[in-house]
Amino acid sequence: MTHILTITLNPTVDISTATARVEAGPKLRCQTPEADPGGGGINVSRAIKFLGGDSTAFIAVGGETGAQLLRLLAEERVRFTAFSVNGGATRQSMAVTEEETGKQYRFVMPGPHWDQEMVEESLNAIAQAAPSSGVVVLSGSQPPGVPLDYTARLSRRLEAKGVQLFVDTSGQPLRELVKHPANPSVLRMDDVEAEDVVGHALPTRAATADFASDLVAKGVAQTVIVARGSDGSTLANAEGRWHASRAIDPAEVVSAVGAGDSFVGAFSLALTRGEEMQQALCYGTTAAAAAVLTAGTQLCTAQDVTRLLSGCELIAL
Repeated sequence: MTHILTITLNPTVDISTATARVEAGPKLRCQTPEADPGGGGINVSRAIKFLGGDSTAFIAVGGETGAQLLRLLAEERVRFTAFSVNGGATRQSMAVTEEETGKQYRFVMPGPHWDQEMVEESLNAIAQAAPSSGVVVLSGSQPPGVPLDYTARLSRRLEAKGVQLFVDTSGQPLRELVKHPANPSVLRMDDVEAEDVVGHALPTRAATADFASDLVAKGVAQTVIVARGSDGSTLANAEGRWHASRAIDPAEVVSAVGAGDSFVGAFSLALTRGEEMQQALCYGTTAAAAAVLTAGTQLCTAQDVTRLLSGCELIAL
């Protein structure tokens, strides 16, 4: 099976808790918090682990929070390679659930600042750690100081090793990738990010597929995936366009945190196991649906994915 290396440049220790009501002014008494390792690539590796697969997580860490993060990963037996940063401590993020309404409030810190030397060292370290003819998954936000063309620079370094690059990004780095295509193997985004890129709403699956197909035609990526929230995900490449969905009873939804990372983990795992693109799309979509059934910052479980998979609907667009 093809090996997977996940990349997390801006990891976090995710803290989740709950309180009766969120309001300004009084001290809010919270439940005992839970701490989980977090950040895009880390969560992709965790999802792969939960689904019975294997990967290595390349993680940029600093300070005592970084040490705590590595301890949490070791407890989950997720294999990792640590890259030391000196621009500050690894960040924390917090998710607070308001018990009266079920609403979840998420607070995200910026992370340590990178200088140009750290950028170059990280690119060299990733290129060295990347498995030949394997898969590298770059997922999550970029720390302050990392240039917008980081993905393109990484793509060029990996191409010589025959490595497939899967990218899950947002904001300015995504817009940079669209403006100056690097043609990674896979590019994933959600519907809000896609609408920000195109400048107008994408109200239907067909509209989303048209947008994704246009990016493929422009060489932005070989395969483009757009998540449409509870409606599932749309995929387009040179071979065709498909949409996968796995409906979940709204009453069963606990937390949407981790759905995207669960998708990327399951999708990547399926492809490296030799599944066709359409089957991988279904597997990823089901994993995303399974993730909303878990609390706080937890991801999908193998049991839920297995139970839900037969109900995934796949259609050509």
